[in-house]
Amino acid sequence: MNWITFGVVLLVGLIVTYRKIQDNKSLETVTKLYRGTKSERALVLKLLKSGIPKQTIFHDLYLRKYNGNFSQIDLVVATKVGIIVFEVKDYNGWIFGNGLNTEWTKVMAYGKRKYRFYNPIKQNNKHIEDLRKGLKLSENIPFYSIIVFYGDCVLKDISYVPSGTYIVKFKRVLETIKSIMSLNEPAPYSDKYEIIRVMKEAVQNGENEEIQIQHIENIKGMLDKY
Repeated sequence: MNWITFGVVLLVGLIVTYRKIQDNKSLETVTKLYRGTKSERALVLKLLKSGIPKQTIFHDLYLRKYNGNFSQIDLVVATKVGIIVFEVKDYNGWIFGNGLNTEWTKVMAYGKRKYRFYNPIKQNNKHIEDLRKGLKLSENIPFYSIIVFYGDCVLKDISYVPSGTYIVKFKRVLETIKSIMSLNEPAPYSDKYEIIRVMKEAVQNGENEEIQIQHIENIKGMLDKY
C-alpha cells in the first residue's frame, strides 16, 4: 500500500467514525444506545434525519396496563394528524400473511424451511388499544399502525390489511409517514401535555430492571398458554 492509498483509507475511516459519533449523539437525544434493537434505533435515526422533532419520538415504551402488566411498544411518534405506532420486525426469507389470521409464515431456503410468527397486525393493534386506554383518548383521535420489516426479506403475499395499517420495508417508511400526514386532517387533541407525560413515563419504565423482568415473565406465561 502506497502513501496515497494509505491516506485515502485513513480519511475514509475518519469520516465513517465521525458520522458514527454524530449519529450516536443524535440518537441519544431520543433514546439510549442500548435500548431496543439495532433496527429500532436505525428507524429512530431515520426519523430524526428526516426532520421529525425529537420531542415527538418515543422509543422502547413499557406502558403500564390496568391489570398491572406492561405493554412493550417499539416506537411511537405523536403527529398533528394522530399517533403513529410502529412494530419493527427483522426477518429474512419470504413473508406470507393475512390480516385476519393469528399466525404469519416466514419461508426460507426456497420453501424447504417454514417458520410461524404471531400476526404483527394483531400485535400492533393490541399496542394501540393499550395506548388508547393508557392515554385516555377518545375514538376521535386517530391511530396509525406501521409494521416495518428489516432484513433480507420479501413481502410475498400480504392480504386483508385493515385501513390505517401499513406493511412496509424500511426504505418506504418516510414515504408512508408523508402519505399519512398529507391525507389526514389535524387530530382534535384535548391535552397534548398529558399524552407526552404518559409516553415519557412509559419510556422511563424501560430503565427499570424489575419492570423488564416482570414483562418477560408475563410474555413467557402468554407463550405457555399459546
